[in-house]
Amino acid sequence: MKKLSGLMFIFIVFVLGGCSEKPTASDRFSEYISLWNNQKFSEMYDMLTVSSKENISKEDYINRYKDIYEGVSVSNLQVEYNKPNNDEKNDEEIEVVYPYSLSMETIAGNVSFEQEVTIKKEKTENEENWFISWQPAMIFPELEGDEKVKVSSIAPTRGQIFDKNDNPLAINGVAHNIGIVPGDLPEKREEVLSEVSSLLGVSVSDIEAELNQSWVKPDLFVPIKSIDPENSELLQKLVELPSIHKRDVEARSYPLGEAAAHLTGYIGSITAEELKEFKDKGYSDQSKIGKAGLEQIYEEKLKGQTGYKIFVDGTEKIIAEKPAVEGETIKVTIDREIQTDLYNQLKGDSGTAVALHPKTGETLALVSSPSYNPNEFIYGLSSEQYNNLSNNPNKPLMARFNKTYSPGSVIKPITATIGLNNEIIKPSDNKIINGKTWQKDNSWGNYYISRVSEKVSNVNLQTALIYSDNIYFAQLALEIGPEKLNNGLRSFGFEEELEYAYPVSKSSISSSGLNNETLLADTGYGQGELQMSPLHLATTYTAFVNGGNIINPSLEIVEGEKESVWKENAVSVEHAQTILNDLKQVVNDPNGTAYKPNVENQNLAGKTGTAELKTSKNDEQGKENGWFVAIDYDNPELLIAMMIEDVKTRGGSHYVVPKVKQVFKENLTQ
Repeated sequence: MKKLSGLMFIFIVFVLGGCSEKPTASDRFSEYISLWNNQKFSEMYDMLTVSSKENISKEDYINRYKDIYEGVSVSNLQVEYNKPNNDEKNDEEIEVVYPYSLSMETIAGNVSFEQEVTIKKEKTENEENWFISWQPAMIFPELEGDEKVKVSSIAPTRGQIFDKNDNPLAINGVAHNIGIVPGDLPEKREEVLSEVSSLLGVSVSDIEAELNQSWVKPDLFVPIKSIDPENSELLQKLVELPSIHKRDVEARSYPLGEAAAHLTGYIGSITAEELKEFKDKGYSDQSKIGKAGLEQIYEEKLKGQTGYKIFVDGTEKIIAEKPAVEGETIKVTIDREIQTDLYNQLKGDSGTAVALHPKTGETLALVSSPSYNPNEFIYGLSSEQYNNLSNNPNKPLMARFNKTYSPGSVIKPITATIGLNNEIIKPSDNKIINGKTWQKDNSWGNYYISRVSEKVSNVNLQTALIYSDNIYFAQLALEIGPEKLNNGLRSFGFEEELEYAYPVSKSSISSSGLNNETLLADTGYGQGELQMSPLHLATTYTAFVNGGNIINPSLEIVEGEKESVWKENAVSVEHAQTILNDLKQVVNDPNGTAYKPNVENQNLAGKTGTAELKTSKNDEQGKENGWFVAIDYDNPELLIAMMIEDVKTRGGSHYVVPKVKQVFKENLTQ
């Protein structure tokens, strides 16, 4: 029985072995294509004919595929072929040709082609099988022999930025590139280099380093530094020196310079960290990128799309090409004239100003002082120059218009509307306030609230705003109470992100709540822990000329986009008109804190504020920031909020008022 079983086993093996078929050419090519689609180059090589392997080593084969595919950023590789309906079963056939198609996505777009491959039957030590007759053209049809595949990038033209009237804010201009032709240097070489060093602010050692580069030849122009084409005096001094020449080169230009530096920002060479972060967005180590301001905010739109060309090195054969796409032109709501006028008023001080169109929400100006010249970043700052800017205690590199500050008395109209909305007060209500200081009771210890003037003891809402009476608004805050005051401030956008193109810090109420009585009282007149950004402050005042609606501020002009309301019915129509009428008196009543200087035919409503920056409640040495928010009520086209730091010895907010009024005078026709 065992013998019979053994014979049966041998018979089955014989039958099965006799029935098995040898792999066909189409089977082998299907296997090769599967490996190819999965980029398993080592296993692909094992399937090549002997003659193919004689022409390229396994290492070179693998590296060539890897280097080319990685270099052109291959993705979505799809190699396909239609298997014949009738497999070849002719044992005498030793060579077949099959068509196939290939498609892939590359850095330069889609590459696809159709080709034929020769498959040969060869004997190995162990078997007879089909093998691929490989040629470089299977990578790309344009390739022959050892030719190299190269990729070149085509830089897009950066988009430009214009104001609402099509005036340039950030444009592609021309700079003078100053350089040296080494062969023209005179015997007194050191003297010339020393003079160039002094004029350009570049060390002699750095100049020598440029001249000692490997590519430099006596008759070649060696670039040293670019300069502002407006600086004709510097250019003249430079070109008068022997061996010094200039070439015009493309360069970013900021026509408003310091007046709009924090608004426009500037571009600079991409850092290693930035390149790593944006590696998949078309940047190279030679790219320029927005470093601050609008240049950084709108980088994605401004940069455009880099173009690429894949080609065979040393030939005119192009494998794929994707043209560069120019960056978008950005048009913002800024008015160049108002921007410049506000900066001229702030110049020399540390402060900020925001201008809005109160009906549309368009941002007409964002100004910060002290400032810097963004063009200098384009032409090249020395280490000393940059350190001077970075270490300046007045912080010229810092934008102030998107930070938060203690608002002082400019918050009083908002406190008043919260009182009116909650029916805590009526405009006609009077408070009897005697003396210059006040405290609720003895529980406040030595802490008193002081008022600016004690001329009036019978104080209503209008009088309180005209005289900017701290005691009135402290008492009002206590009457409103912590919960309602907190909710009221939130209804004006406190503790809320402002949806705005330029990042702005959130305005805040208090880190510890308003349950402390003295903190609650201080908050009512803009002290305590209250913090507010100039943009948010300006935005809240739009409610008084829009029937109680706070308009959403905008910065970029978008086709078809209309002005929108940020906070609907923040104030009732009646209360908005009441506050506006009172703010008119703050400017036009001779007792008003914003009366002087009185400008004839100027129809302004507004509120001053002096924010005390104390380290403690009894600190008498703290500095003061001066505020003035004003709006043209007769023809509401301009609203300005200005803040100047350290005005304690310069008249407080009275130092700010004439500066704002001057900008209205220069920009509004009566």
